[in-house]
Formats: sequence, structure tokens, C-alpha cells
Amino acid sequence: MGSPDNILLHLSDEDEQQVRGVLARLEERGFPAQAQKPHITITFSPVMPDYVVQGAAELLPPVLPAAFRRAGSVVFGTKRKQTVAWLLETTDELEAAAREISALNPEGRGPRWIPHLTVGLRLPRDIVPDYIRALDEVTSAHLTELTAVRAALWRPRTQKLTVLPEPS
Repeated sequence: MGSPDNILLHLSDEDEQQVRGVLARLEERGFPAQAQKPHITITFSPVMPDYVVQGAAELLPPVLPAAFRRAGSVVFGTKRKQTVAWLLETTDELEAAAREISALNPEGRGPRWIPHLTVGLRLPRDIVPDYIRALDEVTSAHLTELTAVRAALWRPRTQKLTVLPEPS
């Protein structure tokens, strides 16, 4: 199966450029290039049901923009390829909305959500410790907070991004 549909949050332009700068510095050090647009995933599914998208369109815009505080680094995966991400904390309102959306998704993990921003996708397991060390070195001590400004649905199969509507 290809990449799943995602309901996600995009960062402010300034924060996105800061994250891209970190990724570029890691690439300059010889680590694998990271091509994905920086984002925070709410939930994903092979094919996202319309009612989940509708729920996200109702629940997310009223709680955005939202601040996310970097709370550490986390590694996802137990096999040969692993993913490195920044673990994030956010507002109670956004957390509640994300958990509700996740619970709506039949492919989701119930009302659970681990807010994170991927900074190293599908890395060979043996480079992960060096990657995390370099990530700490190239990330500004001032980059402690990120702002999510809009919610969207990304369908990789059709390369279609749908920005979820502003509250009326």
C-alpha cells in the first residue's frame, strides 16, 4: 500500500522555514534528505472516510492557530527503518479535538494521539543515535515552540491537499 491519507496541521511559514533549515543542516552533515513538508499528523487511514474529514473540518479550525512546545525527541518503529520526531505538547482544546477525530477514524487508534513533528523519516536503525545527536546540535536553542496555523487533508494517491474550512 502507498502512503495513507492524513488529516494534518501545517506550521506557520516562519516555523516551516526554521524546520526546513534544521533538515537542510542535517543533510549537509551527510544524513538522508527529508523531502516531506513539515506537518503534525492528527490521524491517518488508507482512505480517509468523509465523516472523519467533516469532523476534523468542524473541530480543528476553531482551535487554530495553536502553539506546540517541543518536549523532547522520540523514535517510532522497531524494525530496520525508524522515524525520529520531536515530541510536542499543545493546548488542551487542540488535544481534545485531535483525540475526538482519532476516535472517529475506524483505522485510528481510538481516542489516542501523540503530537509530534517528524524530522527524520524511515532512517536506517543504525544511524538513529547519531541522527538524534546531530539534530540536537543543529537545532537552535530558541526553537522551543512551533505554531500550527491550518488543518488540511492530504491524499497522496491523488496528490490533493484540501485545506479544511475556516469556521463560519
